[in-house]
Amino acid sequence: MHRLGPVIKAALLQLHSIAGLALVLPLCLIALTGSIMSFEDEIVDHLNAGIMQVAPRAMPALLPDELISRLKTVPDAGKVAAITLSSDPSAAVHIRFARDDQGVRPSSFYVDPYDGSVLGVPRGEDFFATVRRLHRWLLIPGDAKGWGRQITGGVALGLIVMVVSGLVLRWPRRASSVKMWLKPNLGLRGRGLHRSLHAVIGTWVLPIYLVMTLTGLWYSFEWYKDGVVWLLPRPHVAAARMQSRQRPAERPEFAQKVGFDRAWSTLQREESDGFAKVQLTLPVGAGTVMRIRSWPKDSTLESMRDEFRIDAATGQLISAERYADKTLGEKAIVGVLDIHRGAILGWPGKLAFMIAAALMPLFAITGVLLYLSRRRLRPSHQRAALGDDAADRAGERQLAALGDAEGELDGVELRQVH
Repeated sequence: MHRLGPVIKAALLQLHSIAGLALVLPLCLIALTGSIMSFEDEIVDHLNAGIMQVAPRAMPALLPDELISRLKTVPDAGKVAAITLSSDPSAAVHIRFARDDQGVRPSSFYVDPYDGSVLGVPRGEDFFATVRRLHRWLLIPGDAKGWGRQITGGVALGLIVMVVSGLVLRWPRRASSVKMWLKPNLGLRGRGLHRSLHAVIGTWVLPIYLVMTLTGLWYSFEWYKDGVVWLLPRPHVAAARMQSRQRPAERPEFAQKVGFDRAWSTLQREESDGFAKVQLTLPVGAGTVMRIRSWPKDSTLESMRDEFRIDAATGQLISAERYADKTLGEKAIVGVLDIHRGAILGWPGKLAFMIAAALMPLFAITGVLLYLSRRRLRPSHQRAALGDDAADRAGERQLAALGDAEGELDGVELRQVH
């Protein structure tokens, strides 16, 4: 790669610089918000440890509909959207409300499963919800249905261009030297230090940034999602994995009567005592088919869950999708978020992804400093003597030569160029 022609190298350098300057602010914003969310679950659980547990009692827990009916007397309670139940007798029930556009009501409560009393509003949930909207959609109105999805997707595509072009530009002559790739030269000053930090940090985070962007595109573009689903292995026999039955016709007359009890009873019959927690989400609109997610007791990831569709009006099981029955490709599809944030590798993976995301501002600052120093390489008398077009061509040749020199001297003493 170090034998690239000067014109190609200059063009790559210009592409890398333009993409970096155009995307530096949204990239840093997306990266920092992603870093903040890396340990969201652990932080929220720690903040709310006092209201997430109750003293186990000999009496049976209340059924979901009875719990919800007791919330009618609570002034701040909104319209219930979902309820999370646990097999642990000491775990509180988490009741989530439909989104309040005015932002007045709390988004959820923890309640005592034995008497329905409100234990408290969880701290940190609204903060992380705002950070998540900023990370995914830049707080642009419309959220997932607005322009924010496309903008963040475009930023992710731009980062891929920068990563690939940056790798080509920094490829050293002794590519087999681990020291050249991974060890910054902190003894340098000025441009040499900036270049060493930018190149080495870029090498450190390159695999993580590629994983982040390739999985992040899943949430931005339908064409990308369709392509991934087409590429990954599909099940050999769909009927063997999905215990599905013909979906009953929607019955609008049940719209005001749909509750949780029938679906909860069916889920308990299907799962027995094998679940750790279950989330039941009411259908949106006039439908009666409820979506249910069940996490087994040995689940270590958010994606390691069983999915059910149950008619909440009749208790009829519509479909059951077991995580254990999925192919590797199907597990990758449902685990996109776990891959995106490094959770697939456990807490060390989440920590590595968090640090990589937090390094984006340093990566960006050194890149901007390098760009500004390259601009100073074009002396004003050269532009005056040769004219703008000729000066630009000369500057491109000079930048290409500088790139070759930096590639050769990567990891060794680099003289300052000012």
